[in-house]
Amino acid sequence: MKRIKLVVAYDGTNYCGWQIQPNGETIEGVLNRTLSGLLKENIKVTGASRTDSGVHSLGNVAVFDTETRIPPHKISYALNRFLPEDIAVQDSCEVDLDFHPRHCESRKTYEYKILNRRFPQPVNRRDTYFFYRPLDIEKMQEAAELLCGTHDFKSFCSVNTAVEDTVRTIYSLNVKKQGDIISIRVTGSGFLYNMVRILAGTLIQAGTGDLEPWQMSEILKACDRHAAGPTAPAHGLTMIGIEFL
Repeated sequence: MKRIKLVVAYDGTNYCGWQIQPNGETIEGVLNRTLSGLLKENIKVTGASRTDSGVHSLGNVAVFDTETRIPPHKISYALNRFLPEDIAVQDSCEVDLDFHPRHCESRKTYEYKILNRRFPQPVNRRDTYFFYRPLDIEKMQEAAELLCGTHDFKSFCSVNTAVEDTVRTIYSLNVKKQGDIISIRVTGSGFLYNMVRILAGTLIQAGTGDLEPWQMSEILKACDRHAAGPTAPAHGLTMIGIEFL
C-alpha cells in the first residue's frame, strides 16, 4: 500500500464544490470515479481544502491510498487522459502513509479577483466578480493591513459554522490592480467557512467608502458576522496553492 499526493487544478464553474454532494457533480466525485476506473480499485481521495460551489483552484491537494504498480509520478499523466477538460492534475508523487493534507501545518493562499469597470467583459465572467463602482485601491490595502496577524475572525465566518476555534493567522493580505482587474491575495494558516469571500466583500466596502479602513479593527473586535461586509460571489475566488511546513 502506498499513499499518493495529487496537486489538482480546476475550473469550479460546473461543480457543486469539492466535497461529494447528493445533488450534483463535485471535484471529489469525479476524481474518485476516474481513479477507481483507472486503477481498478475503490479509490477515495481526501482533499486539503473543501472549496465551495463555483470556486476554482490552481493547486488544491488531495491524497489517496492504492496498491497500483504505476509509478507515482506517472499517475498524473494517466489520470489526465480521462479527466474532463475543466479538471487537470498538475503533479503526483508518493508521500508517507501518515501524511494527511488537512492535519499538517500549512500555509494556504487564495486570490479573489474583481473586474472593476463600467461594463462586464464576457471573457472574464467565469473567474472574476464584476463590480462597476470605482474602488479605491489604497483604502482597500490600508484596510487589509489591519487584518493581518493572529485574530479571532468570527466576524468573517458564516453564521452557524461548526468550529470551536475561530482564531486564525493571516500572514499576508495584498490588494493590487492591473488594468481593470483588482486582485486580493491572502495567505494564512487556515480559513473559516466563507472567510476569504467575506474578507473580499468587506474590503470592497472599504474601496467604495462605505466603510473606513480603521473600522476593520472594530469589526474584528465585534466577533459578529453582521459587523462585516457581504459575502462576495464564489466565482471570483481561486485557491492558488498550499505550502506544507
